[in-house]
Amino acid sequence: MSNLSTRRKPPRVGDAPLFRRSLIGIVLVLVALVIVAPLVIIGVEAFSKGWQLYRDTVVHPDTLHAVMLTVLAALIAVPINTIFGIAAAWAITKFDFWGKRFLLVVIEIPFSVSPIVAGVAYLFVYGLQGLFGPWLDAHDIKILFAVPGIIIASMFVTAPFVARELIPLMQAQGRDLEEASTSLGASGWRTFFSVTLPNVKWALLYGVILCNARVMGEFGAVSVVSGNIRGQTNTLPLHIELLYHDYNATGAFAAASILALIAVFTIIAKVALERQGAGRVRKQANPAEKTS
Repeated sequence: MSNLSTRRKPPRVGDAPLFRRSLIGIVLVLVALVIVAPLVIIGVEAFSKGWQLYRDTVVHPDTLHAVMLTVLAALIAVPINTIFGIAAAWAITKFDFWGKRFLLVVIEIPFSVSPIVAGVAYLFVYGLQGLFGPWLDAHDIKILFAVPGIIIASMFVTAPFVARELIPLMQAQGRDLEEASTSLGASGWRTFFSVTLPNVKWALLYGVILCNARVMGEFGAVSVVSGNIRGQTNTLPLHIELLYHDYNATGAFAAASILALIAVFTIIAKVALERQGAGRVRKQANPAEKTS
């Protein structure tokens, strides 16, 4: 028995100091080259010709319109996809029905389909030669190359984010709490707002943040359905491309810095939510901490 207890355990992968340091070094080099360096270049190039040019680019009417259109798309697409994600996750995890697996597959489609392909598909649905195009044109309803098309494309690419965050968590939590609530006489809505929603609020907020970040930075699908009209249907990513094609690299970097700042704030919010959620989980697991 003593021989077994004192027998040396086989080394784990990565226990060797050289291997561990090499692995960490490779990761740090890749992070520096792939993530940090582009962000630093954006900031440096945006101010390379002085604060005045940066300010003129940011306050230019075309830039301000692009920012406002991007914000508008987020204000519409994110709440709709939040409601969709909650409804889909609630239906999939709390009820049994025919077609549940198919619904899961449909929710995953925007992750597997290229945004540009999705934009082209919308052309064949709402375009003049598309399925509903002639009817829309006859009733003077403009979807493509207008704000509604941008919002629809943004909704498509961001549809899975909230649902993907909620479904695994709600599946792990099971249905016991909801069944106990309904057995005590609570209505479905009361059960949802008093039991289900409080238990998933951190995952919900995390999914909303990711959804908002994707709407702000979406390029492929929006570039197809918007028409790329300067000062009318240009979101901020499209406006950056136009500035770059106009050989205004400094202006393009100045506009890109706005998206970079949004990305940084998104990361900060994500980390804060993760810490907040982890803290709540630890307190629930160790109730003695509350009294200490």
